[in-house]
Amino acid sequence: MPERRTVALVTLGCARNEVDSEELAGRLAADGWELVENAEEADVAVVNTCGFVEAAKKDSVDALLEANDLKDHGRTQAVVAVGCMAERYGKELADALPEADGVLGFDDYADISNRLQVILSGGSVEAHTPRDRRSLLPLSPVERQKAAESVALPGHGTAAEEPAAAPATAPENVPSDLPEGVAPVSGPRAPLRRRLDTSPVASVKLASGCDRRCSFCAIPSFRGSFVSRRPSDVLNETRWLAEQGVKEIMLVSENNTSYGKDLGDIRLLESLLPELAGVDGIERVRVSYLQPAEMRPGLIDVLTSTDKVVPYFDLSFQHSAPDVLRRMRRFGDTDRFLELLETIRGKAPMAGARSNFIVGFPGETEADFAELERFVTHARLDAIGVFGYSDEDGTEAATYEHKLPQDVVDERLAHLSRLAEELTAQRAEERMGETLEVMVESFEEDENDGEGGWIGRAAHQAPETDGQVVLTADSTEGLDLAPGRMVTAKVVGTEGVDLVAACLIEEAGR
Repeated sequence: MPERRTVALVTLGCARNEVDSEELAGRLAADGWELVENAEEADVAVVNTCGFVEAAKKDSVDALLEANDLKDHGRTQAVVAVGCMAERYGKELADALPEADGVLGFDDYADISNRLQVILSGGSVEAHTPRDRRSLLPLSPVERQKAAESVALPGHGTAAEEPAAAPATAPENVPSDLPEGVAPVSGPRAPLRRRLDTSPVASVKLASGCDRRCSFCAIPSFRGSFVSRRPSDVLNETRWLAEQGVKEIMLVSENNTSYGKDLGDIRLLESLLPELAGVDGIERVRVSYLQPAEMRPGLIDVLTSTDKVVPYFDLSFQHSAPDVLRRMRRFGDTDRFLELLETIRGKAPMAGARSNFIVGFPGETEADFAELERFVTHARLDAIGVFGYSDEDGTEAATYEHKLPQDVVDERLAHLSRLAEELTAQRAEERMGETLEVMVESFEEDENDGEGGWIGRAAHQAPETDGQVVLTADSTEGLDLAPGRMVTAKVVGTEGVDLVAACLIEEAGR
């Protein structure tokens, strides 16, 4: 009988990392590893790190150290770092953090089982050597698909063989795989993925990498150039997730508005979304990570008019003062951004909109900051994230002059954060009386009285980032609620950005 080997995956950072962890879980499970939820119950703790900003890096280091502490009094024998921070810093991270028994990059994912076995057996695996992953693929997007077959793209994996019991896929239900020269998929390819939780929501990768050159962002250097997944792979993975009980999928990548440009069709997302919404069992399709400068009228139409595709707009504005945006190597201004939001709401008045902003960017004047305030005040966003600028290794902005004093950055961060909190609470109050379709997600007990209530999300609320809907106890009494169930509810109150709603009817069978 083979020796029992257990592994736990600890995931930090964004939804893209969650997909990567589930791919690693699929690879390890296929090779006989037993997946356990808690690191203290695992022979090997694999920490999927985030390397986006300083706070995320600190969280990643803390998680590695915490896992290392388990080696003194638990089952855990080894701690391994993977993910963006491991890919970005490699040997530098290994030297600075000897507590990690291995630092593996994306190129190690395909052979992750053997790497972990060597480490678990007391051997050593050479720490990943970082490189600019943009150099691994052709500059021209349309030349990338074939070349991408030899490049590690986390979250793009499919099983080497088609499952014998896989249902046939009608040709008319599979989007064409472009461009010319890229072989079409003859049948469903099983996703190389193992779910790590039972949530009714799951993310699906549309693409990896980014071709934009924002001066403050290091992500393209360690995630590489933009590569779309085959439409059929996205569709088949969605079907597989639906079979696992998933009711809502969230499409993720570094830039979803670019999907299809390397497949010969920049409007491919518009044709794929209705196909995804038509998958049996799926109640919601949500698209995240949209670039304002790349929003197309056709895409807005599909996002605001397709049944089960929620009118949700996660728009990466970052700032609204033209001079700051130019230094960021981005496009737009306050008035154009407001026009975009007006266009969206003209088609879907209840549409959700969220964004993130950077304050204190090098050279940001008081007038620039006031312009950003003007935009945020008039945008009526449902959720707002605010970050203070800090230099990121290897970025163009790190070389800029006219850096603002840290106390100025901190002051502007605090000011805009307070304003954002007030504005998003006001936006929530605007939804008083609205009728919402709420996806039930969990039952949360009240720490004070031991009772509790059901929590869910409306169409304008993405998981973990945009607030939630608290269903009133009296309206849910007698209803057969469970995670993934859809109910119709009316907003009767607010708690900051969260909504309080009363169930009107239960939609049986959904």
